[in-house]
Amino acid sequence: MATEQRVRDLLDRVPTGLFIGGRFRDSASGATFPVHDPATEEVLTEVADATAEDGAAALDAAAAAGPAWAATPARERGEILRAAYKGLIARTDDFALLMTLEMGKALPESANEVKYGAEFFRWFSEEAVRIAGRYTPAPAGTGRILVSKAPVGPCLAITPWNFPLAMGTRKLGPALAAGATMLVKPAGLTPLTMLLLAEVLAEAGVPDGVVSVLPTSKSSALTGPLLADPRLRKLTFTGSTEVGRKLIEQSAPGILRTSMELGGNAPFVVFDDADVDHAVAQALLAKLRNGGEACTAANRFHVHESLAEEFTAKLVAGMEKYVLGPGADEGVTIGPLISADQQGIVSELVQDAVAKGATLKLGGVAPEGKGHYFPPTVLGDVPADARILREEVFGPVAPVTTFADEDAGVAAANDTEYGLAAYVFTRDLDRALRVADRIESGMVGVNRGVISDPAGPFGGVKASGFGREGGSEGIEEYLETRYIALQ
Repeated sequence: MATEQRVRDLLDRVPTGLFIGGRFRDSASGATFPVHDPATEEVLTEVADATAEDGAAALDAAAAAGPAWAATPARERGEILRAAYKGLIARTDDFALLMTLEMGKALPESANEVKYGAEFFRWFSEEAVRIAGRYTPAPAGTGRILVSKAPVGPCLAITPWNFPLAMGTRKLGPALAAGATMLVKPAGLTPLTMLLLAEVLAEAGVPDGVVSVLPTSKSSALTGPLLADPRLRKLTFTGSTEVGRKLIEQSAPGILRTSMELGGNAPFVVFDDADVDHAVAQALLAKLRNGGEACTAANRFHVHESLAEEFTAKLVAGMEKYVLGPGADEGVTIGPLISADQQGIVSELVQDAVAKGATLKLGGVAPEGKGHYFPPTVLGDVPADARILREEVFGPVAPVTTFADEDAGVAAANDTEYGLAAYVFTRDLDRALRVADRIESGMVGVNRGVISDPAGPFGGVKASGFGREGGSEGIEEYLETRYIALQ
């Protein structure tokens, strides 16, 4: 449990200014905005509120630092990322507590995010020296083909509130490894983690101007002018599909390279030959990781009709064991949701399902009092017209519905505009591969409920976006291909 003194000491040490040109500074306007604790609704601190003028200053710094950073030997860039990895791990306790304070997740989950987020720095420190090209004779015998890679140029990363650290490191890692510069606009609800990360990057040796961090309460006022500036060459965004569509439109005039990791509506499909106990254990991970506030969270549980009763009963028993409360308190395993708005959305989706005939098996009602809490909830017999089967719930709610055969299970999984993650449970390897090929999703977990891995390409299809983060594919998002024809 974090003591009040430990919390105060940490908040006193966390930077609250904009990070531009290698130093923390006030915003051009002098304005600040508050950061709240979702567990208590109290103000943690105030941070500088970036303006369009600040964005221009950060882009000036990125453009100035870009050529030297691109020319820095790949081995040196990799060593800086490795130092950032070590610096981040060394401050695990600080980062974990800070994320819990500003985002709400249970402290053990925050500590796990630090390990996961840091791995992107370690992974891409190794990928920096593996940027490859090719040199081959032209088939017609008219010369030689030389292909090389170059950093894309100044980038803008817009990161979400649900993973304040990892969603930044998996963009910063490949960008820095590729030799690109980066402006980061963290979510206004959770800017502190990224500001502390800027301090770690500076200590690791990232040159002034290569990375800027620009928290703001007026996102469009900051990002609009940046997207219109011809010096910016890349936009990477993690967030809702609705916002992603608008950003794609704004990036079109400048023909920006874009990568979009957008919303999800992940199906969790349990076939009649599945190991039910294993499926339930993985369902708890897939649903309640990050309190359900994850784009990869299992959103719809499609269970074969022969197993539905057993699966639902065991899922209820598993979710009953979770302890709801302030994320920093000892023994708490699920913290508050990020905001009152999010709490209201989750409650509304549950009420809609129940009104349309779903059976409330567990939870379902937000507790009274301070904090944006919502209990682990299980819904049975969810009808096809319930909104929760169509919309991303982003909370600890598991709606269970049934299917009769393999084709029906696949059809139910694909009955969504989204296609980020999916989960399949079966003991039959042939079925697993067959179904995985048929499911319209960028990622499929087979008999496992957590699939994110820095060494694997993360990303979706359809309304879940395009581009990949992580894996050997991730660095390609920050590289341009050059072809030189040699006589």
